[in-house]
Amino acid sequence: MKKLLRGIVQFRDSGLPGYRAMFAGLAAGQTPDALFITCSDSRVVPDLLASTDPGQLFVMRNIGNLMPEAHGSGHSIADESEAAAIEYAVGVLDVKDIVVCGHSNCGAMKAALTGKVPAGMSNLSAWLAHAAPAVKRLRDEGPLDESMPTADQLSQWNVLVQIENIRTYPIVTERLAKGTLRLHAFWFEIATGEVHAFDEESGRYRAICGEFAETLIARLNQPAGP
Repeated sequence: MKKLLRGIVQFRDSGLPGYRAMFAGLAAGQTPDALFITCSDSRVVPDLLASTDPGQLFVMRNIGNLMPEAHGSGHSIADESEAAAIEYAVGVLDVKDIVVCGHSNCGAMKAALTGKVPAGMSNLSAWLAHAAPAVKRLRDEGPLDESMPTADQLSQWNVLVQIENIRTYPIVTERLAKGTLRLHAFWFEIATGEVHAFDEESGRYRAICGEFAETLIARLNQPAGP
Protein backbone atom coordinates (compact mmCIF):
# COMPACT_ATOMS: atom_id res chain seq x y z
CA MET A 1 0.00 0.00 0.00
CA LYS A 2 2.91 2.34 0.67
CA LYS A 3 4.15 1.82 -2.89
CA LEU A 4 0.67 2.48 -4.23
CA LEU A 5 0.27 5.76 -2.36
CA ARG A 6 3.74 6.99 -3.25
CA GLY A 7 3.14 6.03 -6.85
CA ILE A 8 -0.01 8.15 -6.93
CA VAL A 9 1.96 11.11 -5.61
CA GLN A 10 4.70 10.51 -8.17
CA PHE A 11 2.17 10.47 -10.99
CA ARG A 12 0.48 13.59 -9.64
CA ASP A 13 3.77 15.46 -9.51
CA SER A 14 5.54 14.11 -12.59
CA GLY A 15 3.12 12.33 -14.93
CA LEU A 16 -0.14 14.21 -14.59
CA PRO A 17 1.04 17.47 -16.22
CA GLY A 18 1.56 15.60 -19.50
CA TYR A 19 -1.90 14.01 -19.31
CA ARG A 20 -3.89 16.96 -17.99
CA ALA A 21 -5.26 18.02 -21.38
CA MET A 22 -6.10 14.40 -22.26
CA PHE A 23 -8.05 13.89 -19.04
CA ALA A 24 -9.86 17.18 -19.56
CA GLY A 25 -11.07 15.90 -22.92
CA LEU A 26 -12.03 12.50 -21.52
CA ALA A 27 -14.13 14.11 -18.78
CA ALA A 28 -16.92 14.54 -21.35
CA GLY A 29 -17.03 10.83 -22.24
CA GLN A 30 -15.18 7.84 -23.63
CA THR A 31 -14.86 6.24 -27.05
CA PRO A 32 -12.62 3.20 -26.50
CA ASP A 33 -11.32 1.23 -29.46
CA ALA A 34 -11.99 -2.20 -27.96
CA LEU A 35 -13.29 -4.21 -25.04
CA PHE A 36 -10.29 -6.03 -23.57
CA ILE A 37 -11.15 -9.03 -21.37
CA THR A 38 -8.28 -10.44 -19.38
CA CYS A 39 -7.25 -12.00 -16.08
CA SER A 40 -6.98 -10.18 -12.76
CA ASP A 41 -3.37 -11.38 -12.49
CA SER A 42 -1.14 -8.46 -11.48
CA ARG A 43 1.45 -9.39 -14.10
CA VAL A 44 -0.95 -8.68 -16.96
CA VAL A 45 -1.16 -4.94 -17.67
CA PRO A 46 -3.22 -4.28 -20.82
CA ASP A 47 -2.31 -0.62 -21.32
CA LEU A 48 1.38 -1.41 -20.94
CA LEU A 49 1.25 -4.34 -23.37
CA ALA A 50 -0.72 -2.41 -26.00
CA SER A 51 0.92 0.99 -25.48
CA THR A 52 -2.52 2.55 -25.03
CA ASP A 53 -3.52 5.80 -23.35
CA PRO A 54 -6.49 6.46 -21.03
CA GLY A 55 -9.76 6.18 -22.91
CA GLN A 56 -8.55 3.72 -25.56
CA LEU A 57 -9.39 0.38 -23.91
CA PHE A 58 -12.51 -0.65 -22.03
CA VAL A 59 -11.12 -3.34 -19.72
CA MET A 60 -12.90 -6.16 -17.91
CA ARG A 61 -10.82 -8.36 -15.60
CA ASN A 62 -11.64 -11.43 -13.57
CA ILE A 63 -10.03 -14.61 -12.29
CA GLY A 64 -9.10 -16.69 -15.34
CA ASN A 65 -10.51 -14.23 -17.94
CA LEU A 66 -13.73 -16.25 -17.96
CA MET A 67 -16.89 -15.19 -19.79
CA PRO A 68 -19.78 -17.51 -18.87
CA GLU A 69 -22.17 -18.12 -21.74
CA ALA A 70 -25.72 -16.84 -22.02
CA HIS A 71 -28.71 -19.19 -21.87
CA GLY A 72 -31.64 -19.01 -24.26
CA SER A 73 -33.07 -15.79 -22.84
CA GLY A 74 -29.78 -13.98 -23.44
CA HIS A 75 -29.07 -13.70 -19.71
CA SER A 76 -25.73 -14.84 -18.31
CA ILE A 77 -25.68 -18.22 -16.59
CA ALA A 78 -23.36 -16.75 -13.95
CA ASP A 79 -22.12 -13.35 -12.79
CA GLU A 80 -24.07 -10.53 -14.43
CA SER A 81 -21.15 -8.11 -14.21
CA GLU A 82 -19.29 -9.81 -17.07
CA ALA A 83 -22.41 -9.81 -19.25
CA ALA A 84 -23.10 -6.19 -18.34
CA ALA A 85 -19.60 -5.21 -19.49
CA ILE A 86 -20.22 -6.78 -22.89
CA GLU A 87 -23.62 -5.15 -23.27
CA TYR A 88 -22.34 -1.73 -22.23
CA ALA A 89 -19.18 -1.89 -24.36
CA VAL A 90 -21.02 -3.05 -27.48
CA GLY A 91 -24.43 -1.47 -27.03
CA VAL A 92 -23.49 1.89 -25.49
CA LEU A 93 -19.84 2.51 -26.33
CA ASP A 94 -20.20 0.85 -29.73
CA VAL A 95 -16.82 -0.87 -29.66
CA LYS A 96 -15.97 -2.69 -32.86
CA ASP A 97 -13.59 -5.26 -31.36
CA ILE A 98 -13.61 -7.58 -28.36
CA VAL A 99 -10.33 -9.15 -27.25
CA VAL A 100 -10.01 -12.04 -24.81
CA CYS A 101 -6.44 -12.31 -23.53
CA GLY A 102 -5.23 -15.24 -21.46
CA HIS A 103 -1.71 -15.65 -20.11
CA SER A 104 0.97 -18.11 -19.10
CA ASN A 105 1.44 -19.43 -15.56
CA CYS A 106 -2.21 -18.71 -14.72
CA GLY A 107 -3.21 -19.83 -11.23
CA ALA A 108 -6.84 -20.16 -12.26
CA MET A 109 -5.93 -22.61 -15.01
CA LYS A 110 -3.79 -24.66 -12.63
CA ALA A 111 -6.69 -24.88 -10.18
CA ALA A 112 -9.13 -25.77 -12.96
CA LEU A 113 -6.89 -28.68 -13.98
CA THR A 114 -6.45 -30.08 -10.49
CA GLY A 115 -9.79 -29.10 -8.98
CA LYS A 116 -7.90 -27.95 -5.90
CA VAL A 117 -9.04 -24.68 -4.34
CA PRO A 118 -8.06 -23.56 -0.82
CA ALA A 119 -10.60 -24.51 1.84
CA GLY A 120 -13.27 -21.95 2.60
CA MET A 121 -13.22 -20.36 -0.87
CA SER A 122 -16.59 -21.52 -2.15
CA ASN A 123 -17.06 -18.53 -4.44
CA LEU A 124 -13.73 -19.12 -6.13
CA SER A 125 -14.52 -22.80 -6.54
CA ALA A 126 -17.90 -22.01 -8.13
CA TRP A 127 -16.35 -19.44 -10.45
CA LEU A 128 -13.61 -21.77 -11.68
CA ALA A 129 -16.28 -24.30 -12.65
CA HIS A 130 -16.79 -22.10 -15.71
CA ALA A 131 -13.37 -23.22 -16.93
CA ALA A 132 -14.53 -26.86 -17.07
CA PRO A 133 -15.52 -26.68 -20.78
CA ALA A 134 -11.99 -25.54 -21.63
CA VAL A 135 -10.52 -28.42 -19.64
CA LYS A 136 -12.73 -30.79 -21.61
CA ARG A 137 -11.62 -29.31 -24.94
CA LEU A 138 -7.98 -29.74 -24.02
CA ARG A 139 -8.54 -33.36 -23.03
CA ASP A 140 -10.72 -34.17 -26.03
CA GLU A 141 -8.81 -32.31 -28.76
CA GLY A 142 -5.30 -32.06 -27.38
CA PRO A 143 -3.03 -29.04 -26.97
CA LEU A 144 -2.47 -26.33 -29.54
CA ASP A 145 1.20 -26.38 -28.59
CA GLU A 146 2.54 -29.62 -27.09
CA SER A 147 5.76 -27.96 -25.93
CA MET A 148 3.96 -25.92 -23.28
CA PRO A 149 3.16 -26.86 -19.67
CA THR A 150 -0.33 -28.30 -19.34
CA ALA A 151 -1.70 -25.22 -17.56
CA ASP A 152 -0.53 -23.03 -20.45
CA GLN A 153 -2.08 -25.43 -22.94
CA LEU A 154 -5.34 -25.03 -21.04
CA SER A 155 -4.95 -21.26 -20.90
CA GLN A 156 -4.73 -21.09 -24.68
CA TRP A 157 -7.80 -23.29 -25.14
CA ASN A 158 -9.63 -21.32 -22.47
CA VAL A 159 -9.39 -18.11 -24.50
CA LEU A 160 -10.99 -19.80 -27.51
CA VAL A 161 -13.80 -21.22 -25.38
CA GLN A 162 -14.54 -17.80 -23.89
CA ILE A 163 -14.73 -16.38 -27.42
CA GLU A 164 -17.35 -19.03 -28.19
CA ASN A 165 -19.26 -18.09 -25.03
CA ILE A 166 -19.25 -14.42 -25.99
CA ARG A 167 -20.92 -15.36 -29.26
CA THR A 168 -23.96 -16.60 -27.29
CA TYR A 169 -24.96 -13.07 -26.23
CA PRO A 170 -27.71 -11.63 -28.45
CA ILE A 171 -26.09 -8.23 -28.82
CA VAL A 172 -22.87 -9.90 -29.99
CA THR A 173 -24.69 -12.26 -32.35
CA GLU A 174 -26.52 -9.31 -33.87
CA ARG A 175 -23.38 -7.20 -34.41
CA LEU A 176 -21.42 -10.14 -35.80
CA ALA A 177 -24.19 -10.80 -38.30
CA LYS A 178 -24.07 -7.16 -39.38
CA GLY A 179 -20.28 -7.29 -39.69
CA THR A 180 -19.82 -4.44 -37.19
CA LEU A 181 -18.04 -6.44 -34.48
CA ARG A 182 -14.93 -8.64 -34.45
CA LEU A 183 -13.67 -11.10 -31.83
CA HIS A 184 -9.96 -11.72 -31.16
CA ALA A 185 -8.10 -14.35 -29.12
CA PHE A 186 -4.83 -13.13 -27.54
CA TRP A 187 -2.41 -14.84 -25.18
CA PHE A 188 0.36 -13.21 -23.13
CA GLU A 189 3.57 -15.07 -22.28
CA ILE A 190 4.87 -13.54 -19.07
CA ALA A 191 8.42 -14.87 -19.27
CA THR A 192 9.10 -13.28 -22.66
CA GLY A 193 6.69 -10.33 -22.55
CA GLU A 194 5.32 -11.42 -25.94
CA VAL A 195 1.64 -11.05 -26.84
CA HIS A 196 0.33 -13.73 -29.20
CA ALA A 197 -2.80 -13.81 -31.37
CA PHE A 198 -4.63 -16.93 -32.47
CA ASP A 199 -4.12 -17.50 -36.16
CA GLU A 200 -7.08 -19.42 -37.59
CA GLU A 201 -5.14 -20.38 -40.71
CA SER A 202 -2.48 -22.28 -38.73
CA GLY A 203 -4.65 -23.15 -35.72
CA ARG A 204 -1.98 -21.82 -33.37
CA TYR A 205 -1.09 -18.69 -31.46
CA ARG A 206 1.60 -16.56 -33.08
CA ALA A 207 3.65 -13.75 -31.55
CA ILE A 208 2.40 -10.36 -32.71
CA CYS A 209 5.59 -9.18 -34.39
CA GLY A 210 5.69 -6.53 -37.11
CA GLU A 211 4.97 -8.84 -40.04
CA PHE A 212 2.15 -10.79 -38.35
CA ALA A 213 0.67 -7.54 -37.01
CA GLU A 214 0.44 -6.20 -40.55
CA THR A 215 -1.28 -9.42 -41.62
CA LEU A 216 -3.80 -9.02 -38.81
CA ILE A 217 -4.37 -5.37 -39.70
CA ALA A 218 -4.99 -6.33 -43.33
CA ARG A 219 -7.59 -8.85 -42.17
CA LEU A 220 -9.39 -6.07 -40.30
CA ASN A 221 -10.20 -4.52 -43.67
CA GLN A 222 -11.99 -7.69 -44.73
CA PRO A 223 -15.73 -7.99 -43.99
CA ALA A 224 -16.34 -9.33 -40.47
CA GLY A 225 -18.72 -12.23 -40.21
CA PRO A 226 -20.52 -14.35 -37.62
